[in-house]
Amino acid sequence: MDIRSLIRKIPDYPRQGDTYYDLTTLLADGPGFHAVIDLLAARYAPRGIKKFACMEWRGFVIGAALAYRLDAGFVPIRKLGKLPGETISREHEFGHTSEPLEMSVNVIAPGEEVVLVDDMLATGAVSEAAAMLIGDLGGKVAECCFIHELATHEGRARLEKRGLSVFTLWSD
Repeated sequence: MDIRSLIRKIPDYPRQGDTYYDLTTLLADGPGFHAVIDLLAARYAPRGIKKFACMEWRGFVIGAALAYRLDAGFVPIRKLGKLPGETISREHEFGHTSEPLEMSVNVIAPGEEVVLVDDMLATGAVSEAAAMLIGDLGGKVAECCFIHELATHEGRARLEKRGLSVFTLWSD
C-alpha cells in the first residue's frame, strides 16, 4: 500500500506558494491508518518503549493508537491552559511569536525513555519544546517520530542539533 497516496495535497495553503499536506485523509482510510500504526509498532515494539508523548491534535490520534497497540502509556502535550492539575510549560517560536506548550508533571518518571510522536515535521519548533518538557521531568527522548517530513523547513537539523534522533516514514 502506498500510504503517501492517501494524503491530500492542498496547494497555496496556508499561504500562496505553500503546499499543505492534509493527513486527515490518511487517518480516515482504515487500511491506510492501520498500515501506519503497523509500521510504527514494528519499529518500537522490539525497543520496549512504554511511553509515547504526542502533540495535539493529529499527534494524539497517531500516538494514542500506537500506545494502545504496544500496551504503552500516552502522554498528551497541549497548548497552555488545556490540562488540569499541576503542569510545566515551555515556549516555542511560531513565526514571529511564541506559544507555550504544557505537560502534566506526574506522567514521566526520571530516566524513562519516551518516543515523541507527531504527524508532521516542518521547522521542529514544537517538537523541540516538547522534547525539552520531557527532559525537564527527567525523561529521555528515545526518538522523535513523524509520519511526514517537509525537508525544506530543516526541522530535522534543528532537532539533531539538540542531540535528538529523528525518524520519519517519508520526506518531501
